[in-house]
Amino acid sequence: MAVVIVTLKIMPEDPEINLEELRDKAQKIITDFGGKVTGDPEEEPVGFGLKAVILKFSADESKGSPDPVAEKIEAIEGVKSAQVQMVSRALG
Repeated sequence: MAVVIVTLKIMPEDPEINLEELRDKAQKIITDFGGKVTGDPEEEPVGFGLKAVILKFSADESKGSPDPVAEKIEAIEGVKSAQVQMVSRALG
């Protein structure tokens, strides 16, 4: 099976949320899924001091849809939403 690269956008409920803790919890969920976080997490300014967290991770295609990962991340306290923005096959 191939490896897929997933881009996930996590939106906190408010600007006061500790983004480092949020990232750590999200990365644990990704790891438990069998994924591996790739690259450094990014913060995307949204407005009014609010920043979204962008995580990229790789996983074996046989794991299926990354939607369950997004759903588990949405269940983290302080997370408003988690969306899979892109899924692509890794080349090489």
